[in-house]
Amino acid sequence: MKNNFESKLNRLEEIVSKLEEEQTDLDASVKLFEEGIALSKEMTQKLQEVKFKVTALKKKGAALLTEPFDATEGNADEADHAE
Repeated sequence: MKNNFESKLNRLEEIVSKLEEEQTDLDASVKLFEEGIALSKEMTQKLQEVKFKVTALKKKGAALLTEPFDATEGNADEADHAE
């Protein structure tokens, strides 16, 4: 099984469901809780990494949009098409 974000989220949902059941004994609940906390930390770290990447890409994209347009290059193309 792949250890990707979605599979971790599914496992965390399973853990929450089991913890909500009244039949789960105390020892099992503690183990499930520990596993859930560990998964939560891993997922939070992954989300922070993705947030950082998205922020960096947005800044890079904004920098590309603010670069000056070379108007002489555009006019040369138009002149070529006019002939």
